[in-house]
Amino acid sequence: MRDIFEAELTQLGEDLAAMSRLVEHAITNAGVALLTADLALAETVIVDDLAIDAMERDIDERSVQLLAQQAPVATDLRVVVTALRISATLERMGDLARHIAQIARGRYPRDAVPQSLSGTFAEMHDAAVRVARRCTTLLENRDVPLAESIEQDDDLLDELHEDVFTAMLGGSWSASPQETVDTTLLSRFYERFGDHGVSAARRVVYLVTGTNADELDRSAS
Repeated sequence: MRDIFEAELTQLGEDLAAMSRLVEHAITNAGVALLTADLALAETVIVDDLAIDAMERDIDERSVQLLAQQAPVATDLRVVVTALRISATLERMGDLARHIAQIARGRYPRDAVPQSLSGTFAEMHDAAVRVARRCTTLLENRDVPLAESIEQDDDLLDELHEDVFTAMLGGSWSASPQETVDTTLLSRFYERFGDHGVSAARRVVYLVTGTNADELDRSAS
């Protein structure tokens, strides 16, 4: 019986990593679709988000069953509770990638991002992809030091988010109202993606060390 329970816990971890790979794929394609006005790629991201949602439901159902049937304690309880929380975080990251793709689709064949900010959003895209990739690696290998690099990319996304608003509030901003709304939302989506990546990373740190990383001073500060 114990062997079966441990196998179920292992499967939860593997499924979280697989879900993270889907999120990594989604944010990569969403950014490319945004930066290149690729309609087909944007639609692919939107459709594929259903698979991420389905994985969250499956992981949550199995986690609840384990809690009800096995009444885990100590480390085992930490694994199940962490799986529930990370699956919700990854699902939200997938939604954010979908939101980016929806804006790219909605503005096709025009670019959704004003030319003056294309470089900034290219940097945001690169940082978000790194966050997603490192989250996947962290879930696969539980390499705790990776959490710090995820927080560093989140810091970069925060700075780029501020740069976008500085540009929009400057006297030279001449974009249309629709472009202004799109730019505001896109910047926010990327900024929140980084925040959720940090949340997932801190959950893994908690799983491995038993320390609530949300209460720790960030080593980068």
